[in-house]
Amino acid sequence: MGFFTLNILVPLVFCLAQGSPQLRRANDRQGQCTYTFTVPSPSEGSCTEPGEAMTSIRELQLENAARTQETAGLQTRVSLLENMVNKFLGGKDLQQATSSPQSWSDNQKEMETLRMQKDEWEGQRVSLEMAYSDLLKEKTSLEEDKQRLTERLERVQGQCPPVTEVSRNRDQRVSPRQGPSPAEIHGTGGRTSPVAARDGTADLSRWGADGMGYQELKSELTALPASRMIPENRSAVESLQNIKMGGSCGEITWVGEPTTYRKADNIAGKYGVWMRDPEPVSPFNEETIWRINTVGADIRQVFEYENLDQLVKGYPTKVYVVPRSMESNGAVIYKSSLYYVRRKSRIIVKYDFKTETVAIQKELSDAGYHGQHPYSWGGYTDIDLAVDELGMWAIYSTDKTKGSIVISQLNPKTLEVNQSWETTIRKHSVANAFMACGTLYTVGSYSSTNTTINFAYDTHTGVQKQISVPFKNQYGYGSMVDYNPREKKIYGWDNYNMVSYDVRLSKM
Repeated sequence: MGFFTLNILVPLVFCLAQGSPQLRRANDRQGQCTYTFTVPSPSEGSCTEPGEAMTSIRELQLENAARTQETAGLQTRVSLLENMVNKFLGGKDLQQATSSPQSWSDNQKEMETLRMQKDEWEGQRVSLEMAYSDLLKEKTSLEEDKQRLTERLERVQGQCPPVTEVSRNRDQRVSPRQGPSPAEIHGTGGRTSPVAARDGTADLSRWGADGMGYQELKSELTALPASRMIPENRSAVESLQNIKMGGSCGEITWVGEPTTYRKADNIAGKYGVWMRDPEPVSPFNEETIWRINTVGADIRQVFEYENLDQLVKGYPTKVYVVPRSMESNGAVIYKSSLYYVRRKSRIIVKYDFKTETVAIQKELSDAGYHGQHPYSWGGYTDIDLAVDELGMWAIYSTDKTKGSIVISQLNPKTLEVNQSWETTIRKHSVANAFMACGTLYTVGSYSSTNTTINFAYDTHTGVQKQISVPFKNQYGYGSMVDYNPREKKIYGWDNYNMVSYDVRLSKM
């Protein structure tokens, strides 16, 4: 009885706590009396079906499995991060490394350094990609030049006699040596060719050198000694006897050691032009310095400096940009105007600095251009302009003269040719040339440290002769030699360096 009472009382108390109970009595299958109490659920309106319960259980199991997998992934990543931090800290304990403020500061500095190195490497990668692109462009240009030269060589070979016959005829007619030896042409200082010697091919390409290296090499390989293929021209001797010479004049007998004033800043300044105007016009004066870097396919900038000191410091007064690109380094400044050869043409341009406009343009008839008849150092130096006591000149060659130098005196106002002289000096066989007192002088080698001024052609008498005035290429690549009649100096550009030479003239 006690057991029955307990079984009744416990469900009854529970039911009273849950809500309004219902007591039912019934007989089970064995015939025993069974009491059933029903209490409504406080949170559900009905019982969950077994199928729905199993679905909920499976969803809970899947969610638990996903969380377990995510937790495992997080543990793996944390482990990897700990390994990386330990490796970065050189095996030190993370807590030990981060507990010290000094260690944390050092780590931050090292991380910043690594970021800077990464940025620098990225910049170098971009530069290399640009340089490679420029190299491809230069390669295409070289292939085009090579094709043109090959076609021209085939035409020349069909017209010219064999080399042995030319050499035999030359030996019979010319006893003294008329030009520099092969050692002088290629240099005796143990230097390689212009193309092989350059160690900044990628940088040069970046400036658009337009196949200049190939043209220089071609000039070296095709350089020939001067020969007497053309009779000496004496037709203009009398006409020059009446020209009044400005200041003291005579024949060059001595050239001093080079004085270096400045070195160019980048690859664009390997070749160039720098000078003073021998007859400046206000607002410019005799102290004004002019400079042009001439490496590249688009040479248009002209730098003006107030004086030599500002040039040395690198502070230009003004930078002019001419409307059409120049060809190589044959430009001159005369009477406050720039005279230069327009790129890939035989057209001479006069650019007025005061108005900053082109005053006049004139084609120099029959003159070779863009690599047809350059000096031995190359550089598309087919037409070289010069100034001396008598005025302005053009030094060039033509197909008619078979590569020998032609001198033309120009009218600086109209660019008309006043008079011309044909020499027997091969333009390919000399490194450079300039005018002084109406006489053409040529330099034997551009690469030999100790060379000579080896030829002189006097336009007053029409007499050409060999001379031997010592001349020094201190830096081993003389690409510009120009004479200033006011200062009696030679200005030069020698392998990035701007130099000058004192000159001594004999009395007339």
